[in-house]
Amino acid sequence: MLKGAVAGRYSAALYELAVKIKEVDRVEDELKMVAAAIKENEDLQKIIYHPQITVADKKELLDKLFKGKILPLTSNFIGLLLDRRRENYLGDIVDEFVAQANKDRNIVAARISSAVELNNAEKDAIDQLLAKITGMKVQSSYTVDPSLRGGVLMRFGDKVIDGTIKARLDTMADSLRKIS
Repeated sequence: MLKGAVAGRYSAALYELAVKIKEVDRVEDELKMVAAAIKENEDLQKIIYHPQITVADKKELLDKLFKGKILPLTSNFIGLLLDRRRENYLGDIVDEFVAQANKDRNIVAARISSAVELNNAEKDAIDQLLAKITGMKVQSSYTVDPSLRGGVLMRFGDKVIDGTIKARLDTMADSLRKIS
């Protein structure tokens, strides 16, 4: 609960400032870049997340890495996270920021899982169906999960559409248990 509340508060404040300076897209890209750099570099993670390394040292390192590559707003925001010992929430803050930006752009992110690889025509049909259901542009990511046995599992926003054989078999098994 705390993680979501912290990420929501910080991302909302940053988003509001990014809107004011008309740099939402750039701030989004910069946040993703900084978060990815930390996530992909184990040595950088050890420094950023180490509780005994001073905030000043962390800021100095990040300043050297990103000086001239990110807006002062993004740099100051990351400095604020460090000052308040909230650096562990950066990934969640980025996710919340992107979600807010996409909401304002009328875009919904969808995760679609299927038992087998879908062809482009099937993916297009699913994207069109989701666009019709949501009334929004759909940004889809597709994964293959053989445990589904067949069908498609779609997640978008806070909704789930489960049209998998696994779900049907589980429902059937539950019904049979209730009978016996």
